[in-house]
Amino acid sequence: MRLIVCLKQVPDSGQIRVHPVTNTIMRQGVPTIINPYDLFALEAALELRDQFGGEVTVLTMGPPSAEDSLRKALTFGADRAVLLTDRLFAGADTLATTHALATAIRKLEAEFGAPDLVFTGKQTIDGDTAQVGPGLAKRLRLSQLTYVSKIVALDLQARTIDVERRSEGGVQLLRTRLPCLITMLEATNQIRRGAMTDALRAARAAILKWNAQEAGVDDTTKCGLRGSPTIVKRVFAPAVRKEKATLIEPDERPAHALIAAVFERQPALAMELTAIEVKKEAT
Repeated sequence: MRLIVCLKQVPDSGQIRVHPVTNTIMRQGVPTIINPYDLFALEAALELRDQFGGEVTVLTMGPPSAEDSLRKALTFGADRAVLLTDRLFAGADTLATTHALATAIRKLEAEFGAPDLVFTGKQTIDGDTAQVGPGLAKRLRLSQLTYVSKIVALDLQARTIDVERRSEGGVQLLRTRLPCLITMLEATNQIRRGAMTDALRAARAAILKWNAQEAGVDDTTKCGLRGSPTIVKRVFAPAVRKEKATLIEPDERPAHALIAAVFERQPALAMELTAIEVKKEAT
């Protein structure tokens, strides 16, 4: 089996900063981690590899420092790592990201064979859009199984996979043909601790590093900020008013005039309300 897991190196969610002009995430000086949801996708792929054989390739797009996350994935047992890194990819939204990742997956297919399964986490903790997985499936023309909580069965002869998918109404049992794309939910498996042999291999492993040209991106206008049509609305704090507020007493004259006009047209109502008030005072 050939399995591809798309990972993302994300800033530690407690220390995220946003650029005041471009509204993109500022990564300089911020500790980074592997997107936690992607770890469950990686473990699911590794479990299938252990059961049915094959190889797991981890793929990410990011700055050169994202190599650290790929080496971490190799320590868990991944067989190959690919890093897409180019200034042209900077500032990409989900549309531009899926364009670059899909192009890289097609190159991996040409060099190492077509993948049977492509995995992603359900979303990332920095964007929280949950759009990259479905966007990749659309670009690669793959069936998609989103919010998967369990892989029930895999039949390589029939080329089918059965999964449990969590939905608002409960749990759905779905079957589709391979190849397909799966987005895994959190807490769906127990992430393994890497073996010492994998850690030693990861330290000296050669990571494939592709820029836009090497990845096969032929239209750079679809990458990075240039290929990102997402509009981010900037939110500004309200200006603080320094002058003191002056309280204005309400003018009750219009209300009194209205009540008088009602009582003039409805004398019975006026008598009834007057009787109620007299009764209250008497008690």
